Amino acid sequence: MLEGVKKAFAGLVDRIKTTTLSESDIKKYVEDFKLQLIASDVAVEVAEKLAMEVVERLRMLKVPRFSEHKEAVMQVLEESISSVILEVDPDSSFVNLIVSNYRLGKPTVVLFVGPNGGGKTTSVVKVSNYLKSKGLNSIIACSDTYRAGAVEQLKGLAERVGVRVVSHKYGGDPAAVALDAIEAAKAAKISTVLIDTAGRTEVDKNLLEEMRKIKRVSNPDVVIYVGDALAGNVVVEQVRRFNEYVGIDYVILAKLDADTKGGSAISVSYMTGKPILFVGTGQSLDDLEPLNKKRLINMVLGRAS
Repeated sequence: MLEGVKKAFAGLVDRIKTTTLSESDIKKYVEDFKLQLIASDVAVEVAEKLAMEVVERLRMLKVPRFSEHKEAVMQVLEESISSVILEVDPDSSFVNLIVSNYRLGKPTVVLFVGPNGGGKTTSVVKVSNYLKSKGLNSIIACSDTYRAGAVEQLKGLAERVGVRVVSHKYGGDPAAVALDAIEAAKAAKISTVLIDTAGRTEVDKNLLEEMRKIKRVSNPDVVIYVGDALAGNVVVEQVRRFNEYVGIDYVILAKLDADTKGGSAISVSYMTGKPILFVGTGQSLDDLEPLNKKRLINMVLGRAS
């Protein structure tokens, strides 16, 4: 996992850990490092930001003893990575919002958006399962009324975690499904409504307009973009477009466990200004974890987490 970015950082450390660098050395090595990051699906703007951070911090690096040089360089890199990753604690933000709304007698409405194939439907059920582990019940709206088998897929997954799904016939109005789920949640005093929406293989204007309509009608408390970590730089551009059209609050990166390059994991927050709420770490419905920035940084730097 994340082998591409790990290799880029390890290569830079190997070059600069045992020597005092001139200005030209720093620039040369960091330029090579930047190109390696870009090759590992790190967005160009993020690679340039990291390179700039590393150059500036290395210029100021003062190491009293030669034996401490490597750890000092590692600290420079840790601080540089930390500057581009936004972290949020789901319990103190997302879960607390749900609890607070429930005490006020209203369900929290969560809208999930993103293209097809990004793991959105599975992630919706994983979030429902996560909330269940916190003692919070939920209901899922199948607002994907176009994709063949969407309702059956969602119901099959939801059944495994004991969560009710509200659906309409194929071709129906996605916004109407969302409203029905919200009304059902109010009647049954269910704390959370999770709205699964349609995607496309390519993000087009029609899809974005549909998401905008569902958001306007359902008035969600939270909008979550679900992207496929394996898509690399594509996921960064997709989430930017959804944020411009719909407005998102958090990102879920699915399939992070299978991502061999790792660029999206350290790009998406900086490029959107939105924190990663969860990462998908496997195929089981329990395989959803909050993003742990310290652990991710240690992983990238090849340290034991």
